[in-house]
Amino acid sequence: MTETPLLNVSSSNQNENKSNSTICPDLNDWWEIVYYIVPKYIDTICVIGMLGNVFVLFTYSLHKGSLNIAEIHLMILAIADLIFLTCLPFWAENIRNKFNWPFGNFLCRSTSASISLNMYTSIYLLVAVSVDRYLTFVHTLNHRAIRSRTMAKGICLLTWFFGILLSIPTFMFRTVKHFPLWNISACTLDLPTPSWVAAESLVFNIVGFVLPSTAIIFLNFSTIWSLQKNTQEQRVLRTKSCKEHKGTKATRLIFAVVLMFLLCWTPYHFIVFLDVLYETEMVKGCFWGELLNFGEQFGYTLAITNSCINPVIYVFVGKYFRQKALEVFSQFIPRGFRLSWVSFKDKPSYFNVFSVRSTLT
Repeated sequence: MTETPLLNVSSSNQNENKSNSTICPDLNDWWEIVYYIVPKYIDTICVIGMLGNVFVLFTYSLHKGSLNIAEIHLMILAIADLIFLTCLPFWAENIRNKFNWPFGNFLCRSTSASISLNMYTSIYLLVAVSVDRYLTFVHTLNHRAIRSRTMAKGICLLTWFFGILLSIPTFMFRTVKHFPLWNISACTLDLPTPSWVAAESLVFNIVGFVLPSTAIIFLNFSTIWSLQKNTQEQRVLRTKSCKEHKGTKATRLIFAVVLMFLLCWTPYHFIVFLDVLYETEMVKGCFWGELLNFGEQFGYTLAITNSCINPVIYVFVGKYFRQKALEVFSQFIPRGFRLSWVSFKDKPSYFNVFSVRSTLT
C-alpha cells in the first residue's frame, strides 16, 4: 500500500504548477462533503476494527493451548491491523482540518511509515495464510517440514522486515510542506522528481498489489478446485457426507476472503495507477485531476475497511476460535451466568477444518 492519500497535488511541485496554469471549476461544496463524511467513517472503522483485533489478540494470548500455524499468521495479522488502525485517527483529523497537518513533522513521518509498513505486511501475511491453506488442502502430506510453527514465525518476521524495507522511502521523504495556493501545511510525500513519484506508485501497485493478489487468487482458487474435485470423488464413491460438507464450507469462505480482498483494494490501486498516468501527463485536464483527488479519498476509505473486517472473515466464523474465546472470557463471567446460547455443534466452518489439519502437522 502506498502513502495515505492527502491531496493529489502533494507528491511533487509538478501538480502545483499544473493547478496554477489551469482554471478549474470550484468544487468546494463537494470537498465539504469529503471533510464531513470521510473522517467520521475513518473514526467508525477505527473503533470497530480496534475492538475486533484487540479481542483476537486477547483470545490468542490468554488461551492456554499453543497456537497452530494458522493462528500464528492470524495473530500477527491482527497486530499489523491494530498498528494501522491506531494511526488512522491522525489522518481523520487531518482530513477534518482540510489537509492542514496539525501534528508536526515527526508524527507526519512516523505515522505515514507505520501505515505503509502495515499495508505491505498485511498483504503478504494474507499470502502466507493462502500458501498454508494451499499446502493444507492440496498437499496435505507432502510439505510437513515446511508447515511448522518455527517456519511460520520465521515467515512472519521476514514479512515484517520486507515491509520495513519498503516503508523506508515513506519515512525519508514524508514531510510537512506549505502550499501557498491552498494556504495549508500538508503532510506530503515530497519526492525529488516526477519520475520518483511514478516509480514509487508503480512499486506500490506491482509489489503491493498485483503480485500478492495474483498469488492469493491462484492459491485460493487452486484450493477451491482441489476441494471440489475431492467432493465430486466422494459423491461418486458415495462416502459419508461429513467431508463433503466441510469442503463446501471451505469453498464458501475462500470465495468470501478473495472477493472481500479484491473489493476493498482494487478500486484504490486502480486510482493510484491512474495517478501515475496523470503525473506523467499521459492524461491531462481538470476532470482527471479532480477525479483522482476525490477517488483517492473514497478509494482509501474503502481499502481501510479490510483491516476492520479481517477479524470477522478470518476468525469469527471459525468454530475453534469461538471455543477458545469462550474458554478465555468465561473466566471473567460469573458462574451463575448462563452460556447455553453459545452453540458450536452445528456450525462447522472452514477455519474448523483448517485448524484440525494444522494441529496434525
